[in-house]
Amino acid sequence: MARMYKSRKGQSGSTRPHVTEAPEWSNTDKEAVEALVLDLAKSGLSTAQIGTILRDEHAVPNARLVLGKRIGQYLAEQDMLGTYPEDMMNLMRQAVAIINHLGSGNHKDIHNKRALEITEAKIRRLASYYIGEKRLPSDWRYKRDELRLMVE
Repeated sequence: MARMYKSRKGQSGSTRPHVTEAPEWSNTDKEAVEALVLDLAKSGLSTAQIGTILRDEHAVPNARLVLGKRIGQYLAEQDMLGTYPEDMMNLMRQAVAIINHLGSGNHKDIHNKRALEITEAKIRRLASYYIGEKRLPSDWRYKRDELRLMVE
């Protein structure tokens, strides 16, 4: 896939092998994995962090094979997701960090000004997608002034 803001072609990624069931050495106790996911979500971890902890510490290489659904889908059923989608929240945190950098005496940093414009464009593009998917209210707008309040 081509890069959006570069004139290069991009780098192809590897794909996970097609597997329909968890390996025999893995932890396949569904109730235990569900309890772990809920505990980790209550401690404030993201779905990616939960998956990494399950893989590294609890011998669950792929939570989807054990749960039958993705970690985010399971947390959505349990009403444990935040107000904003995780990928959008990560972009908003990145924008806040760039705004802080530009505001703390680095106002001539033209490369980060461009990076802020690109990040804000990504946020707006994601917002229009999530508004269409009904995961954000239809009147939601990105406002740089209110960004710190949304992230915190």
